Parts: sequence; structure tokens; C-alpha cells
Amino acid sequence: MSIYLGKREVRLMQLGAGHTSGDIVAWVPDAEVMFSGDLIEYHSACYCGDAHLREWPMTLNEIRNFNPKAIAPGRGDALKGTATVREAIAMTRDFVTSLYGAAEISVAKGRSLKESMAATREVMDPKFNSFAIYEHCLPFNVSRAYDEASGIDDPVIWTDKRDQEMWAALQGGG
Repeated sequence: MSIYLGKREVRLMQLGAGHTSGDIVAWVPDAEVMFSGDLIEYHSACYCGDAHLREWPMTLNEIRNFNPKAIAPGRGDALKGTATVREAIAMTRDFVTSLYGAAEISVAKGRSLKESMAATREVMDPKFNSFAIYEHCLPFNVSRAYDEASGIDDPVIWTDKRDQEMWAALQGGG
């Protein structure tokens, strides 16, 4: 869908699943600027509790194909310049693929959620532990990645009960 702000066109598009199943980006063709929301983060952890981790990298490829000169990411300042934009896309891709890869291996080995958390930390902490909101997001991210790697394609709705169950599994035995 296109909307016009005066003579400036803004295209609203769904390029694929990632942060959620219904992520929308706004593309401003004459400025070559994209508003990506939480599909792209830069030196900030992605929140993946409602994510589609296997599809997210393909959605990032679609964004990259626009070759934006600037991006307004989910958090922080606008990212200016093609090199910074490409770095942010690559960083986001590395984050979500590292997360999902660790979960996939854990599920294949029959590990519990708690064991998957430890295995994920081994992979992700060296690269991402300095990122904003990393610790806050990690339990939800690992839980979603574990679910998706276990065959749960659509994210389970977060409720207070589910939150308590996740924390019990992460703090309990296994």
C-alpha cells in the first residue's frame, strides 16, 4: 500500500516474517530510507519471543535488496550510510541464526530448555552479551527458539502462566 505525505510516497509492505508474523516496513523510495522496526537491530538484542526465526534471515535479504541508504531500526538512532545499514542487517542475521542454530542443536540432542539456555549462552554470549537488552530478552528468545526447533511453528501466546512455566523450567532441574 502506498500513502502520500504531500508528494512523497511511502510504501507500506510486508516482506516476510521475522520479529513477528506480520512485520510491516515503510519504504520511502525518493529518499531510499526504510523504517524496519524490530526486524533490524544495531548493537541491541532482538526480542524473539514472538519470532519466526527460520524465516527472519530471508526477510532480511528482502530488506537488503532495497539497498537502503538509511534505516530506522527497532531501537536507537537511525542508521545512515549503506555500509552501516549492511552491517546492521548482517548483525541481526548473525543474532537470529546463532540463536536458532543453538536451539536446533539442543533439540536434536534431546536437551531440556535449561540445557538449551546454557548451550545458547556458549554460542551467543561472546558475540552479543554487551548488546542492549540482551539479558532481558534471552530467556524469551531461547524459549521461542527451542519451541520452533521442536516443531512449534507459530509462537505460543505469552501469558502469566506460560511465563511462570518458562522460569520454572529454566531454574529447575535438567
